[in-house]
Amino acid sequence: MILHFTFEELSALDAAIERVLDSAEGGGVAAPPQVITDLESLAPRLVGDISVDTLADQLAIQRAIEFLLTETRDRTDFFILDEHPAAESAVSAYFEYAHILTVLERVRQMGEEMKAIVSLMTGEQPSDETARSVSFED
Repeated sequence: MILHFTFEELSALDAAIERVLDSAEGGGVAAPPQVITDLESLAPRLVGDISVDTLADQLAIQRAIEFLLTETRDRTDFFILDEHPAAESAVSAYFEYAHILTVLERVRQMGEEMKAIVSLMTGEQPSDETARSVSFED
């Protein structure tokens, strides 16, 4: 399955991933190790639309983007409270948050569709094994 992005969404994701990974290297962000791995895996793929081949891949992308959404929401709140709701940094942070939110919604919808297909194919809820083994063509 193909996950589509706009230029603005890719830019927001790139900026947030870079910020989180840079901060994690310096000890500034308390991201779980699995999320750091997910972000490091996602970052080089963000050059355009990406192919999501398995439910396990979708779940890793979802985990990464959920963390980014929380980080950008906190960043937006900080700039609003520290400066002003209309400050350039607050507005910029809001748009980054909004673009990541829209991507996360598409990723979640994709995951629901993938889970339904796996359930239809196997007659059971997806397991870790089927999440890794059942592949989806573009």
